[in-house]
Amino acid sequence: MNNQNLKLCLVQSDIVWEDIDQNLQHMDILISGINDSPDIILLPEMFTTGFTMNSKKHAEGNDGEAFQWMRSKASEINAAIAGTIIYREDGKIYNRMLWVNPDGQWFSYDKRHLFSMGGEDKHYSKGDKRMIINFRGWKICPLICYDLRFPVFSRNNEGFDLLVYFANWPAARNHVWQILLKARAIENQCYVAGVNRVGRDGENIHYNGESCVIHPKGFYVNCHHEPKEMLLEASINYSELQEFRAKFPVLGDADDLSELSFLK
Repeated sequence: MNNQNLKLCLVQSDIVWEDIDQNLQHMDILISGINDSPDIILLPEMFTTGFTMNSKKHAEGNDGEAFQWMRSKASEINAAIAGTIIYREDGKIYNRMLWVNPDGQWFSYDKRHLFSMGGEDKHYSKGDKRMIINFRGWKICPLICYDLRFPVFSRNNEGFDLLVYFANWPAARNHVWQILLKARAIENQCYVAGVNRVGRDGENIHYNGESCVIHPKGFYVNCHHEPKEMLLEASINYSELQEFRAKFPVLGDADDLSELSFLK
């Protein structure tokens, strides 16, 4: 059995509107303030631009500043680093989560549920599959912001141990953010990490963070309730997770969605 704790560092930051250079420089400053040695550093959704619909102008590929910065930073700190950027591939543009390991190995997940009320579906292509990342003995499922509202897509049918949500979640719906993060942890019997930004974006939308790590039983491992930039560090325990699942094996009674005719 994996007995290793996993140290997370969630970077709750403000984001300069549509300025990749400034945001990467600012992330350098924030990350330099980490005291402990994390296994994983989590950055907000669209941490290089903010949640902009000006996707064609700011889209990057593997040769772009953001991806190269992430590779360099992961190697420098000896930690995985993950966040979402505007990404161009094969003529399409995605809100893409990039996960980069210290050895340079990387993975990606494209946001499945695009926020149509904000026009995201008009400017980005949707993803078509989930990604499960195996890292230091943990199975991790990364999802993005609006994905949080869709429990079927978040269903733990692959035995993952940690769900991560990268977000630009507005302050006006903060109570929903908190409730749904706890619900996803409880129903999936896994840890949940939600990293969100602070400040105001170029559309004058306000964000107050509330980044947190939640235990499978639904209580906070750590949460920061002040709407300011900060580093939220938390350690999660694999043995504790497995013991809880063994004592209360809820997932064994979950529906097989393929057998439910009314969902077809």
